[in-house]
Amino acid sequence: MLHQLEGSQAIAKAVALCRPGMVCAYPITPQTHIVEHLGELVHAGELWNCDYVNVESEMAAISVTIGSQAAGVRSYTATSSQGLLYMIEGVYNASGLELPIVMTLGNRAIGSPINIWNDHSDAMAVRDAGWIMLFPETNQEAADLHIQAFKIAETLQCPVMVCVDGFVLTHAYEQVDIPSQEMVDDFLPHYKPQVCLDVANPLAIGTMVPPEYFMEVRYLAHKKQFEALKIIEHEEKNFHEKFERHAGGLIRTYKTEGAETIIVAMGSVLGTIKDTVDELNAQGGKFGVVSIVSYRPFPSEALEAALAIAPHVVVVEKALAVGIGGILSQEVKLCLKNPRKKVSSIIAGLGGRAITKSMLKHCLEHDLHWEKILSWEEDHREIFLGLNHDTIKKEFESVKNCCCKQKENQ
Repeated sequence: MLHQLEGSQAIAKAVALCRPGMVCAYPITPQTHIVEHLGELVHAGELWNCDYVNVESEMAAISVTIGSQAAGVRSYTATSSQGLLYMIEGVYNASGLELPIVMTLGNRAIGSPINIWNDHSDAMAVRDAGWIMLFPETNQEAADLHIQAFKIAETLQCPVMVCVDGFVLTHAYEQVDIPSQEMVDDFLPHYKPQVCLDVANPLAIGTMVPPEYFMEVRYLAHKKQFEALKIIEHEEKNFHEKFERHAGGLIRTYKTEGAETIIVAMGSVLGTIKDTVDELNAQGGKFGVVSIVSYRPFPSEALEAALAIAPHVVVVEKALAVGIGGILSQEVKLCLKNPRKKVSSIIAGLGGRAITKSMLKHCLEHDLHWEKILSWEEDHREIFLGLNHDTIKKEFESVKNCCCKQKENQ
């Protein structure tokens, strides 16, 4: 049924339809409305047979969630930004213990300086933690991916993180089709844990692993991510059959056939990119878009196939590895079989900086000089979209003047 909802409410309703037995809540902007609405659903009796637990910190949130999931209870939590960093020890423990927890990450910049707006730096900080990481483009997809996330997690015995752009999606009101409880029950069966703690049948989890076995443990976690590629595609097909709409999968393409330039991105920015591509193509351009939905596991083969023909690849990414550059663009380059194909990185939207069609259009038409990018001598290039060069110049001059004064005083 169609509802006019805030993105956070749509996510909460989708999670409730999955019948979690434990929701562990600690508020942090911009995910707070998700757990608040889940609390309202529990209080109203719409989500029944569920323990809703308020805790004192994000580390407590992931710890309680780990405990409940280990005891055989379908469990959910949510966090953002610094909260994710605070619980990072538990994030690694959850995947190492093979616990099928589902967590919403309301993507938000990491300080310092303090910034509550959206980028993907928090998700990038845990990209190697062993969680499956899915990025929705819209609120409809965000709701649908949470339903798929529980199925994927429990099939693989691996935690899943649904990374939802803070404010851009979490606080945006739009129409979302919320399915019936019967439809979700038909897609996601009653949870039957494969392994759980039981006082009647004691066992130990998370024990010390010596060097003789630790590498094997990590290899198995690595292998499980590759198994996830097939499961994610399989569950997307199942979802489409039952709900009659596409959501999830590994990647999605948009007007890539015959494209000479393909833009790769994740999350809500794809809507703006697709509108920009439509305008450029109407003027005679040959642009296409590839949306990465599954960031972990990284869809290397699917992505390489989608980018194989186009000579130009542009990655628009909302995170930055300080000292080296774009993160997503480096991973895109690793999956390409043609070493001479050039990948250009556009760093955009850091700390919630606006990404507009006019900015993207100007960058794609003028700032990216393809003859220079394609020269064999220049291997990589980053463009910082919307960077205030006057501010940068003033800061450099200030530092230079300060250094000069220090030398004079010496």
